[in-house]
Amino acid sequence: MASQIPVRHFGLEQLPVPMVYATHRIIREVNSAFANLFGYDKEELKNQSFNVLYPQVEDFVIVGALWRINFSGGRSYTDERIMRKRDGTRFWCHVRGRSMIESDPFSEAIYCFDPLPRPLKPERNELTPRQNQIVTLIAQGKTNAAIATELGLSPRSVETHRYRLIRHLGLKNTAELIAWFSTKGAAASGQ
Repeated sequence: MASQIPVRHFGLEQLPVPMVYATHRIIREVNSAFANLFGYDKEELKNQSFNVLYPQVEDFVIVGALWRINFSGGRSYTDERIMRKRDGTRFWCHVRGRSMIESDPFSEAIYCFDPLPRPLKPERNELTPRQNQIVTLIAQGKTNAAIATELGLSPRSVETHRYRLIRHLGLKNTAELIAWFSTKGAAASGQ
């Protein structure tokens, strides 16, 4: 007779990465790693909107719209974005999430936040929130058509944004735009 190995169940606190459980984008439970990342005590974040962790309300709205499109159907989704600590410090973060309810992705979800070592230094090439959103999606390798669908724009509008971004930054092509974003675009976005 084979011996059975007991199955252990872990809560968020036992996980070594910054994790949060949320309902309808309201923080319900966080682990110490998450609270420490943002400079809060765990209890201070409970029942707060994720909005308190974004640099601006517009960022919260834009990210919510992107996730609503890509998070549906019980899928996992991931992106990179700028977040804000309690003291106002902004930093790049890789966020992964999984919805627990297929029909209503924000009703119950769990997220993991990993800080990225991408610098944030103000430069003269500041981008608008829409430009930053588009260059982030381009850097993820998405086509104009895919970006258009995700953002509710026409492919031609995305193509125009791409062209203007390249021209505005003094670059030659999309490959240079992606390289710019990877090396210093985060700093120039000003978020």
